[in-house]
Formats: sequence, C-alpha cells, structure tokens
Amino acid sequence: MNPKIIAGSIVILVGFVLLLASFFTVSQGQMAFTLRLGNIEKNKHGEPKIAAPGLHFKAPFIVTVRKFDTRLQDLEDKSPRILTKEQKYLYVDYYAKWRINDLSLYYTRTGGYADNAKQLLTQKINDVLRAEFGKRDLQEVIADQRSDIMGRLRDSANSVAQGLGLEIVDVRIKSIDLMPDVQDSVFTRMSTKREQDATSYRSSGIAEAERIRAEADATAIKMLADANKNAAEIRAQGDEQAGRIYATAYQKDPEFYALFRSLQSYREVFNNNRTVLVLKPNSQFFKYFNQSNANPNNQSK
Repeated sequence: MNPKIIAGSIVILVGFVLLLASFFTVSQGQMAFTLRLGNIEKNKHGEPKIAAPGLHFKAPFIVTVRKFDTRLQDLEDKSPRILTKEQKYLYVDYYAKWRINDLSLYYTRTGGYADNAKQLLTQKINDVLRAEFGKRDLQEVIADQRSDIMGRLRDSANSVAQGLGLEIVDVRIKSIDLMPDVQDSVFTRMSTKREQDATSYRSSGIAEAERIRAEADATAIKMLADANKNAAEIRAQGDEQAGRIYATAYQKDPEFYALFRSLQSYREVFNNNRTVLVLKPNSQFFKYFNQSNANPNNQSK
C-alpha cells in the first residue's frame, strides 16, 4: 500500500478523533460543566462555566465533562425506630423531592454522586424526625400536628440541602407504623378515646334537643295563653254587647221580652222527649200557661 495513503488515512482518523473529542452534547433535563485537569473551568467573572442543553465545544483530552441530572428526583426511606414523648416506638416511612440548583457546590460537597447527597439528606431528615416526634405524643404525630411536622422537616432538610447545592421541594410522611407489641394497646386506647368523644357528642346533642324542646313547649304555652286571653276578651266584649242588646230590647217592651224569653225556655226544655219536670202548677215557669187558662175567651175556644 502507498505510504502516502496510509499517512493520509492516519491523519484523517486522528482529525476525526480530535473532532469527536472537541464537542459534547448536553441532553434536555441535564446541565454540565467542564474540568480542566481536574479543576472546574470558570468564565472571566470567576464563575463556573455551566453548559445548558445543546451542543458545546471543549479542548480535547485535557478537558473533561461532568453531566448532572437537574430534574426532580426522589428520596424514599424508612426511618429507624423513633421514640415519642409518651415513650412509644414508631417507624416512619417518608419521601422527599429534591433537585440540584448549584452544580459546582453540589460537585464539591458530594463528588457529584447522587447517592452521597441522598445519604446526607436521609441523615438530616431522620435527625429532625427524632427531634420533632420526641416533643409530641402519638395522637399529635398521627393526626393533630402531622402537617406541622412535615413543614419543619422540609425547612430543616432545606437548611442542609442548601449547603450541598440542592433544593428540597417537598417532604411527605407516607405512613407511621407502631411497633407490633404496642399496636393492640394503642389501638384499644384510641378506640376508647373515640367512644368517649362519641358519648360526649351524644350527650351534648341530647342536652341541646331537650333545650330546644323546652323552648318550643314554653313558646306553645305562651301562644295558647295569649290565644285564651284574646278569646276571653272577645267573649267578654260579645257578652257585653249582647247584654246591651238585651237591655235595649227589654226597655222597649218588657212584657213581650219576658214572653219571648219564656218561649225560648219552653223550646229548650220540651225539645227533648225524655225531659221530666216536677213543678208546682203555680210555678213561675208556667206563668203564661196559667194566664192562658184563666182567660175565659181561651176556655171557650
């Protein structure tokens, strides 16, 4: 083979290798920086040269590239035994969402390895869990103050994460498990507490119902009393008016009025066929009958 062809091929191959070594790409969701002889390259302002997604140039061989995943990442773990204020052991299952926000600091503190960052974050979160759970009883950590604990976890983890070039987006407690030997006693106590609360609510409801019924009865009695009062007043007014009418009629013709009243009495008495009267013949009740019998004209008829 012609030596010139061989030499040309070698030059082309070397040039192709140099060309490949001079460019690098950063994918979407990643960021990168370059290391010159192991040191982070910096711009004229003394800041690390951060490579965003795309195609970039670098000096071949003496410059290396470190790429980092800047997307949201998960940290899931289960804490060791945690003691509450009432001396109950718990296991806490939690997760955290984190991402890189300072590449150079992250590389300096963790060597650029996500496992190192997760280990440091896990230690801090476990420490905060022990401190927060140790100040609260079981009821508070399970229901009453769970959101407050998660907020403190996030803030405390962020204080550590900032020193690692990280940002904690969220921390959540997935589950809180009791030790097997205390589960039964805790559940029994919780059930008793719920029954006591239910009894208290029922008692309050019964007392409120009695109060409402008493108010309703008092209102009904008052309404009936007012109605009876109004009825009595109306009857009194009617009786008074009737008395005035009777008095006026009596004054116009006393004899006719007496006859009319007697006829009304006869109608009421004799309307019932079973009515029996035991009276003297000269009783005032038969006054007008006696007068009729004493009239000679009536006898002839």
